[in-house]
Amino acid sequence: MNRPRARRAPFPVLAAVLLAAGAAACGSSGPELEVEGAYVPQPVTADTAGGFLTIRNDGDTDDALTSVSSDISDDVQLHRTAGGQMRRVSSLPVPAGGALELRRGGDHLMFMDLDRRPVRGEKVSVELHFEKSDPITVEIPVEATNHVPRQPSEQ
Repeated sequence: MNRPRARRAPFPVLAAVLLAAGAAACGSSGPELEVEGAYVPQPVTADTAGGFLTIRNDGDTDDALTSVSSDISDDVQLHRTAGGQMRRVSSLPVPAGGALELRRGGDHLMFMDLDRRPVRGEKVSVELHFEKSDPITVEIPVEATNHVPRQPSEQ
């Protein structure tokens, strides 16, 4: 009895399709993070300080800031501000092609139970930890208590 045989794609065609699919998957660059505009205002109390910065993600994959370690505190918290309410969160998103902005009146870092009170002119060392990307270490300048960064249009 003659049965119809299944047609198979010749090996070179199948190999080309698989290679193209693999190349497309490898073309994904993942998160590409850069930190800018970082500062810590000189705290008015000896117990807590705020931290502000922008994390840009020029990659094509979302990431998330998951924790922060520092030389001035063993307890650095991520805070989200919404509707005038501040609350501690376990992570903050860093969207692909976008940025996470930590700023006064918005999402920010809180350095709790300070080991030492940083003063204007010093630098605070922090290590930012992410869901997907390697940690980034940043030396953050301590600015005046009332420091307000200049906007790009003012520079």
